[in-house]
Amino acid sequence: MSESIIKKKSFLFAIRIVKLYQYIVLEKKEYVLSKQLLRSGTSIGANVREAINGQSKADFIHKLSISQKKCDETLYWLELLKETFYINEVEFLSIHSDATELLKILKSIIISTKQNNS
Repeated sequence: MSESIIKKKSFLFAIRIVKLYQYIVLEKKEYVLSKQLLRSGTSIGANVREAINGQSKADFIHKLSISQKKCDETLYWLELLKETFYINEVEFLSIHSDATELLKILKSIIISTKQNNS
């Protein structure tokens, strides 16, 4: 998986997160959970960018590991928003599948980088 793919996918995901945040705040008047989602969901791509510009392989792996953690945290907030009826099943499934795909890509890049490093 090339760096450009994860860079693009994480950026597009951040856009979806921002739009979902705007929807939840404007339509559902929910401000706390949505802010957590916004922070974790946009942090994924920011850390991917930092990883790409990392100073070493170890730095690259470290930053991607942070992205992986933020992606998993984003999944948590999405699940919580669904279970508390701030987003419906259709909205949830659409963005949850994107987050799950990102998580798999991040894990794959981390594993292959570690293998190539040894």
